[in-house]
Amino acid sequence: MNNDAPPADVGLIGLAVMGRNLALNIADHGYQVAAYNRTASVTDEFVSDNPPEVFGDTGGGLVPCSTLEGFIAALKTPRIIIVLVKAGPAVDTVCNALIDAGLSPDDIVIDGGNSLWTDTIRREKDYRGRLIFFGSGVSGGEVGARFGPSLMPGGDENAWTRLKPIWESISAKVDPDTGKPMENASPGKPVSGGEPCTTYIGPNGAGHYVKMVHNGIEYADMQLICEAYQILRTSCGMTPVEIGDVFSTWNEGDLDSYLMEITADILKQGDPTTGKPIVDVILDAAGMKGTGTWTAINALNLAVPAATITEAVFARGMSALKDERVKASKILAGPEGIPGGGSNDQPSGDAGEQFIATVHDALYCAKICAYAQGFQLMSAAQVEYDWKFNFGEIARIWRGGCIIRARFLQKITEAYQRAPNLDNLLLDDYFRARIEAAQSGWRQVVAHAALSGIPTPAFASALAYYDSYRTETLPANLLQAMRDFFGAHTYERVDEERGKVFHLDWSGDRSEAEMS
Repeated sequence: MNNDAPPADVGLIGLAVMGRNLALNIADHGYQVAAYNRTASVTDEFVSDNPPEVFGDTGGGLVPCSTLEGFIAALKTPRIIIVLVKAGPAVDTVCNALIDAGLSPDDIVIDGGNSLWTDTIRREKDYRGRLIFFGSGVSGGEVGARFGPSLMPGGDENAWTRLKPIWESISAKVDPDTGKPMENASPGKPVSGGEPCTTYIGPNGAGHYVKMVHNGIEYADMQLICEAYQILRTSCGMTPVEIGDVFSTWNEGDLDSYLMEITADILKQGDPTTGKPIVDVILDAAGMKGTGTWTAINALNLAVPAATITEAVFARGMSALKDERVKASKILAGPEGIPGGGSNDQPSGDAGEQFIATVHDALYCAKICAYAQGFQLMSAAQVEYDWKFNFGEIARIWRGGCIIRARFLQKITEAYQRAPNLDNLLLDDYFRARIEAAQSGWRQVVAHAALSGIPTPAFASALAYYDSYRTETLPANLLQAMRDFFGAHTYERVDEERGKVFHLDWSGDRSEAEMS
């Protein structure tokens, strides 16, 4: 450490890509950042590569620290320390090492990784009295970390008041009137003006929970885009570049989003080695790091029907079965000779343009359902974990910086501003009208895919979710009768008040009794 350096405003531990870029972002906004990595040479190289002139006249800069003791000594008190290490035991290792190195009970340690929210709840309790543990979701990837992410902070509210000026400075900014991201930042020249894409989410693990749901919605959004691509390619015989052009056009309208933008770019990219479309030389086996799975598991635990998010997770699991799918493709038959099905009956001309429009409608409708599921899950979670979410604010901070940022989120923000206690996004007048106008195309696409043998688990599950939610009487009455028949699980009656339960003596005289 440079002993002549002024005390640092913020400390950051973990100098992988996200940590480096977040440190540079903070320094861009006029803060001195003490940087530490367990490999001292990494710290030295990082600081030497980013001298003060990188940050222009903002007044920000980096302070290299080779030991945790020196790192703690370099910081203003009470300290604010951001930890960006791999989620799991490494977070506890860092916290305990900081305590051993002399951290004070009023120092804030912010976990900015993708930690499981229950771990954050546990840590907030475990470290109480030794440090203030605070969890914050950080979304936007490496570019977002560098020039403005969406930040989802959760923890002690008094700690948030200390952290708030920094988080609001470094977060992405959106135009307050249009909700569009203000993306004109560059090194040493941060974005000025606009609404910051951060807000206090709630206590303990609330921030990490909302980040997890964000990632679950991200899984669904990506899968829906992929299914639209496969339908257009299989049913219309379009090339990746042609589909990229269609997606670019869609990105100028209601489907404007970061994911649509990058997908269009990807589909137009050629392989530097073969000249083929890059998408055609990438193996169709998708990875995942766990947050989508956590979302699906939590939805199951809370009995929330987040089917589209869950199907998106399963779709990645299916993709991983590449070798089995290759074998199965040579054994299992698909549809042949079905009118309207398969690539031998490709729509063209006006019919082709109309079919492309129906795929657009299907994507938009299914997207509404995926987001509705995510917000419905958060609504159940706030009851389960004693939180109080402001859904309008959550949608607002997702308009910029994060991976799912989209024009669409402005409409979600407005929906919850109109009705903060809205039961489901599908009931908002705007989204209800959009689905009414577009659902015909959605249904045609799902039916076409089924007849053609094109797998569309996300499109189809979203439609099933919509139809189930709008159906007054589901066959669960029959299901509950079965449960009572074989397991005496009881049932409620339509002509009695909710909460009264009954059992039929199925194996005896078939008399009914009210149960306590």
